[in-house]
Amino acid sequence: MIPLLEDLQTPKETIKDFFDLAQRTMKHLDNVVNVSTEKKNYIIQASDSAGQKKYTRPINKILYIKDQNALNDAYVLFLKTAKKISNRCRNFSLIEQNNINSFLYTIQQTIGAGFDVLADQNSARKHVGNRFEELIRSAFNECEITNNHINLCIPYDNNQYKCENDLVISGQKSVLSSNNSLNDKEIVVSVKTSSKDRMGKIFIDKILLKNFVKHSQKVIGIFNNDVQRKGSNDISFTLVSGLFMVYTKFLIELEGVYYLDLPPIALTSPYNQHIKHFSQLITKDIFDLLELP
Repeated sequence: MIPLLEDLQTPKETIKDFFDLAQRTMKHLDNVVNVSTEKKNYIIQASDSAGQKKYTRPINKILYIKDQNALNDAYVLFLKTAKKISNRCRNFSLIEQNNINSFLYTIQQTIGAGFDVLADQNSARKHVGNRFEELIRSAFNECEITNNHINLCIPYDNNQYKCENDLVISGQKSVLSSNNSLNDKEIVVSVKTSSKDRMGKIFIDKILLKNFVKHSQKVIGIFNNDVQRKGSNDISFTLVSGLFMVYTKFLIELEGVYYLDLPPIALTSPYNQHIKHFSQLITKDIFDLLELP
């Protein structure tokens, strides 16, 4: 078996790959984490060994599944729910919906915490982001929602600008969009661990895509969370809510923004009209956005 850090750095393709990695990482964290602080429903843990203390990212104690047996149950339920989605079922219990968010959040935060204690922060950041994109793509695949990574080539003068789209999802058996054009029935998806320093780009990309492809293009954002550690025992939320509403009202409106760990302000008006749980996307909104029967 390869070392855990190498496993964390290796791209994953399926939900089972992620589940196995999370279980392995959880066992390691149980052995090395020996300091824990709670702040506003978030837990900050630390590994203190040989005089070197490494802190983990904040973990939402309500969403996170810390027991491995419970995680196994969540995995089984997620697979059953994904099967229902693939059969285009429209009726999901609150337990099924909450489990989608908790299960995927637990996978992602366990991977992130593994990097926190095993790797340098700067070198780990890109890997954590890549694993999240792969996790969301694996979730779509498990639900049989067609998707692909598309780099749209936008020519200008004698040059080309590559507009990288994390994912394009489709209601067809294969994605119709290509490097040269986007299908107006498909959805461009930006997948990021956090909206910090990234939210504005999604709005700008939607305007750019609309102007280039000459039709309205559906664009959504998917984020893990918007909370970060502040010092060794505090947290801060990173969603710039006022700017989000300014972009929405005066620039252009996205088709939706979805989180695994929803920022508290997103539960209040007017934000709750635009920002929702990821489970809302794959159990309801996806059918409407893709115009599925």
